[in-house]
Amino acid sequence: MTHEEILNYCLSKKGAYQDTPFGDGTVCVKVKKRIFAQLFCLKGVPMFTFNGDALTGELYRKMYPKDVKRGYHCPPVQQPYFNTVDLTGSVPDEEILRMTDGSYEYVVSKLTKKLQKELENE
Repeated sequence: MTHEEILNYCLSKKGAYQDTPFGDGTVCVKVKKRIFAQLFCLKGVPMFTFNGDALTGELYRKMYPKDVKRGYHCPPVQQPYFNTVDLTGSVPDEEILRMTDGSYEYVVSKLTKKLQKELENE
């Protein structure tokens, strides 16, 4: 799966928009100012970082130990909740889409009730 395909899928989510808060090298997709996907290259390799609960993060790292690592550029306190996927590896496209869906749903669940309601009404 390419960065462009993931980006388009992310942007199809309700309220999602593209941002570059860390500079041109990293594309972030946000919902209500909260990041749920990050796309970047590391030494020429396309990477995708997504959010989620600690147990889900650990599960993906166990399922795909060569391709899914703790959040590459995240502070240690956040690393259990973020995973970075090597997009040239063996993770199937369908699984990457599930990771994206889970990240979006996780971030939306952490929004305030007011923001969740605003998102529903968009």
